[in-house]
Amino acid sequence: MSFNAQDVERKVFAILRVLDESPEALGARIIARRLKDLGVELGERAVRYHLKLMDERGITRLVGRDGRLITEAGRDELRSALVRDKVGFAISRIELLAFRTEFDLEKQTGRVPVNVSYFARSDFEKARPVMAAIFDAGLCVSDRVLVADAGETLGELTVPPGKLAVATVCSVVVNGCLLKAGIPIDSRFGGILQLRDHTPLRFVELIHYAGSSLDPTEVFIRGEMTAVGPAARMGNGKILANFREIPAVCRPVAEAVVAGLKAADMNGVLVMGNTSEPVCEIPVELNRIGIVLVGGLNPVAALGESGIKVESHAMSTVVDYRQLVKFSELKL
Repeated sequence: MSFNAQDVERKVFAILRVLDESPEALGARIIARRLKDLGVELGERAVRYHLKLMDERGITRLVGRDGRLITEAGRDELRSALVRDKVGFAISRIELLAFRTEFDLEKQTGRVPVNVSYFARSDFEKARPVMAAIFDAGLCVSDRVLVADAGETLGELTVPPGKLAVATVCSVVVNGCLLKAGIPIDSRFGGILQLRDHTPLRFVELIHYAGSSLDPTEVFIRGEMTAVGPAARMGNGKILANFREIPAVCRPVAEAVVAGLKAADMNGVLVMGNTSEPVCEIPVELNRIGIVLVGGLNPVAALGESGIKVESHAMSTVVDYRQLVKFSELKL
């Protein structure tokens, strides 16, 4: 495949991703706007050109005057897309959402990154106590959530028919706030963290972001590898967590950022290690500090453990912090 052909396929792959995430037909203008959010610069006219070729290939279909939907052939194409184009997808998504985070620690305003999970509207009353136990135990980035019903929007996402969407604050909010404070942060991996007596002990599974074509959190949830419920009830279990590193010299500023996040009910940092010392049995580079962040999808992982069918999308979008409400105060 020539370089030019590879470039075209990457653009097709990006368009298919946008269409796959939408339950409704999208026009070229909206697709171009959402591509920009993914870091892909493609004008409306160019999108329309690619869509015409994609229609001919049968991977998209025209709906109405300008709208497009992805076809089953398109979904197959998406699943078998160039692996090298998908490797590092998670790390690029982290960097993009961190950049889009606009949370002001002093004013407690601005956009924060969220994960979005869908489940049947009829399952909510059964799901509420399961999730509440995890929020109450503090095994989350924040107990503030945003709920949307079918047809409503969360950021750029529209909730599918018959579904209820719950947005939970993503640990990338820590990345975003550190970035805004001028602190370079290295996002190393997502993993399964073992707790013993309510204390982080060791990582028992991990997937490095830079070398993965999949989001680690979604892999662990689908693989039923967590034990978040027992961790909340008894302090012994396995939860979703992430590992970051920052320069040791940045510690005072990082601690101020963490304190500001806590004041806004965002307690994403589980452990901040000492200079050059291992954290939860993970070695740390010289003159750096290891940081363990709790996974924002732990309450959702507990739903899967309880047999409630749920579809999770980690690092989905950003929403206004003022839209979030405490889970315990939800009225549905």
